[in-house]
Amino acid sequence: MARIEITKAAIKAEAARLKAFFEAQGALPVEMDILLPAEVLLDLYGEDIRARAYMTQDPERGEMMLRPDFTVPVVQEHMSNGAEPARYTYAGEVFRKQEDMPTRANEYVQVGYEVFDGSDPAAADAEVFAHFANVLSDSGLHAATGDIGILKAAVAGLKTTERRRAALLRHIWRPRRFRALMTRFSEAGTTLRLQNLERVRANLAQPEAPFIGLRTQTEIDTRIKALEEDAAEPPISAGEIELLDDILSLKETLPHVLSQLRDITVDLPAISEAVSLLSRRTEALAKRGVDVENLDFEASYGRTSMEYYDGFVFGFYAEGRPDLPPVATGGRYDALTSVLGQGRSIPAVGGVIRPNVLLSLKGGA
Repeated sequence: MARIEITKAAIKAEAARLKAFFEAQGALPVEMDILLPAEVLLDLYGEDIRARAYMTQDPERGEMMLRPDFTVPVVQEHMSNGAEPARYTYAGEVFRKQEDMPTRANEYVQVGYEVFDGSDPAAADAEVFAHFANVLSDSGLHAATGDIGILKAAVAGLKTTERRRAALLRHIWRPRRFRALMTRFSEAGTTLRLQNLERVRANLAQPEAPFIGLRTQTEIDTRIKALEEDAAEPPISAGEIELLDDILSLKETLPHVLSQLRDITVDLPAISEAVSLLSRRTEALAKRGVDVENLDFEASYGRTSMEYYDGFVFGFYAEGRPDLPPVATGGRYDALTSVLGQGRSIPAVGGVIRPNVLLSLKGGA
């Protein structure tokens, strides 16, 4: 398929059109700095973000980062100066390394719409999704939705130790690591847990073994104690592991998934509130004219690319074009506002559109 060149002027014009649409929905236009303090982003995402971001050093401000997205600075600005409820829109460049996919742009424009409103989270979720669906309605895109909050609620309700629940929650956004932990904490992982403990003990028992690495003896002792305590704990029951698997495998239209989740709730009541929110969101989407009967829902959606989202997630894709990134993505990020607001939390949901990808589809690229 022939590829067309899209000029920066065309991308900026498309971005302006999208931004104007969100302004017409009541959003306040905002501008954010391009160069951001790296400390906050590193605290939020860990050192993993270094592999995806452009870093630099400022003699006075310390380590800095070219803006990898808009959500964090918009949340910071709102938590410092904004009043609830509030709606914002923006358009500008973001910068991300593309080592795994070198054909994708490492500098591109994002247009976003963010809602800070705790009066009715289900309605706010539906509002954001419906606006994105409307502005993208003539582009022939496929919509996908999910809800990280359901999986988080399921993990939080497991009858196991707080340490194990915390480990699973920490790795929800890393599916392979999450799966490995599920196996390790299950009956099937009992032998593995004991083997790991014995291997660590054997290594430390080596005569004249050199003390290398950055961890102190106290940290090593604490880690061994944690391994001993975990090895002594009973495994997560086969029934609970099966329920987690059932949730992770859900992939159907929204009404069908909702029905299955209600069945799972009978055996895992910890997800009741999250399922109730999903039900209210479905009703709110229908009221805004969204065809919920044919709207896809996948319980695992968003787990590899939306690390700060903790509830509703969505995306719009060009079917048959796996070479292209999503045209739009978004979701709910209540926990992020709590972290950046130093304990003060404001329920928030939003999303972004890539106008360059949208133009490439319109131009038949």
